[in-house]
Amino acid sequence: MSFFIELIEATDTSRRDMESLPKVQKMLHGNMTESEYKAFLMDLYHIVWHFCPIMAVAASRCDDQFIDVRYHLYHNIEEEKGHENMVVNDLMHFGMTSNAVRTSTPSNSVQAMIAYNYYVSERVHPCCVLGMLYVLEIISSVYGGQVASSIAGGLKKSLPDGFSFLESHASMDLDHMAKLRDLLQTIDNEQIQKMVISAIHMNFYLFGQFLSH
Repeated sequence: MSFFIELIEATDTSRRDMESLPKVQKMLHGNMTESEYKAFLMDLYHIVWHFCPIMAVAASRCDDQFIDVRYHLYHNIEEEKGHENMVVNDLMHFGMTSNAVRTSTPSNSVQAMIAYNYYVSERVHPCCVLGMLYVLEIISSVYGGQVASSIAGGLKKSLPDGFSFLESHASMDLDHMAKLRDLLQTIDNEQIQKMVISAIHMNFYLFGQFLSH
């Protein structure tokens, strides 16, 4: 069995647990209020802001044994840098100011998610960052487009105004996921595989905690 298939089978329960959360169901079925969507984007801003710095930390820790991981992270950083500005622009469509978004304090669960990924990338193993990439790109590619359409429909809003981040990343991260799948297939060290799977479980759990408050 390939590592990617093993990874999916090992972590799919965590994904389904997150999908079953009441707030996720509200998002998927267009029942989210404007205030709930704004709060979601405010927290999402901080996750997106830290996405590239966390990848940079991991890349700096990759020796030549994991040069493919390092170059994958370099490529992702180049593609993802500045995307937090898309979240800011979406919030501005709902009356928020740029300064209010940028100076906001993320929820406790989002702070925990960010801190966890810095920690495992620097102190456990840099390949743990692939757990964060897998979870965020699965969420974006599988749910992003449907969530954008459903929430916009429920709020009687027109796409893409206020939904550009979710809508654009739904298709973008399909390509990212294909490249990540190929990269994961190159990791044949069983101990590191277990670390990546553990990081996926934790990221699904922490993202679920963020969606539970």
